[in-house]
Amino acid sequence: MFRLSCLAGKTAFVVSITIVTIAPSTAAEPTQWSRFRGPDGTGVSNAVKVPVDFGASDVVWQAKLPVSGHSSPIQWGNRIFLTGATTQGDGVERHVVCLDANSGGILWNKTAAVVPGEALHKMNSWATPSCVTDGERVMAFFGAGGLHCFDNKGVKLWSKDLGAFPGGWGVGASPIIFKDLVIQKCDAEGDSYLIALDRKTGDEVWRTPRESKPRGGWSTPIVIDVEGHQELILNGEFGVAAYNPNSGEPLWNCAGFNGRGTPVPVWGHGMLYVVNGKSGDIYAVRPGGRGDVTRTHMAWHTDRRGGRDLPSPILVDDCLVAISMSGIATGYDAHTGMELWKERLGGNYSGSPIAAGGRVYALAEDGDVVVLKPGKEFELVARNKVGEGSGDIFRSSPGVISSDLLIRGDRTLYRLK
Repeated sequence: MFRLSCLAGKTAFVVSITIVTIAPSTAAEPTQWSRFRGPDGTGVSNAVKVPVDFGASDVVWQAKLPVSGHSSPIQWGNRIFLTGATTQGDGVERHVVCLDANSGGILWNKTAAVVPGEALHKMNSWATPSCVTDGERVMAFFGAGGLHCFDNKGVKLWSKDLGAFPGGWGVGASPIIFKDLVIQKCDAEGDSYLIALDRKTGDEVWRTPRESKPRGGWSTPIVIDVEGHQELILNGEFGVAAYNPNSGEPLWNCAGFNGRGTPVPVWGHGMLYVVNGKSGDIYAVRPGGRGDVTRTHMAWHTDRRGGRDLPSPILVDDCLVAISMSGIATGYDAHTGMELWKERLGGNYSGSPIAAGGRVYALAEDGDVVVLKPGKEFELVARNKVGEGSGDIFRSSPGVISSDLLIRGDRTLYRLK
């Protein structure tokens, strides 16, 4: 059912790398996969020849990582960046790792911080937020382990302590780059805020308090263009909100239908599409308002009671796809919110899907990669398996490099053609 809305309401490591001598595909993609969910943060790649059916013979390389974690791989040129952690006595070492995109070889592995291991949810890790890069430097966030910046050679340029992040759940929000700023969401039990630092020096430029959250916050911001200005969009425990990315000034907020606010909103057709995290209506919001816009700018909302949503939604043409943690995929008409189809994919899903070539790629925790073609009807294009027998848990989101896929397990990274 759908309704139009009128509601208120470090140490040296031994690294094992398996190289499969298959040449990478050569089709060039004009943009880099420079942050969580790609260049715009919406999970959409403009590559058109991303593989659909693949197996062991399509592995360009696989690299055994010297660290563990759930962060998603990012890429710029021939370098891939990800984070990970290792335990050392009573402390946890937080690492930034750089790999060669052509061979999978590790170029450098640097310790960002060593701090006591804060309590985590059993599905989280001490290295869940993804890196962000501008091609010259890479930034990585570790919650209680701080925010750190390295250059391409692995030299640490600056570090920023952002607090203790209490709550027992861990962190998940990734940093983003906007102009000369690196922006980080810092929601936690107690003090919560949004902060912007000079990306070259680490100096604080602005800080905006956010309403304290009972559990924390795990959604990553995106920046969108709205009628001649830009808005920073951020999902949260109580709904979706917009800020001026230049100053941190709050612009508007729209109340959601339930808590957590983990999934990243997706942007298209002049609307933001938002999933709560906990069971509750999926909804669309027109940006550009001021203050509480729940009554005035919510375009539609549709009942969604299929369980928890950790993956972010994905938009392909006129079809909005949301996949629950239990593997139920639902397609919605992006203009009206009408439910088009609902199918069980099988498996459990934590990472957010991506889209390329008009298809959606969803990575299950056991390494299954389900390929869908969204539309008015459900179409399963392919079901592939990555990392069978490796023992890896796959809770990251895929990346695209040239026309190849990057798939990360908690201890292994794969490039597939």
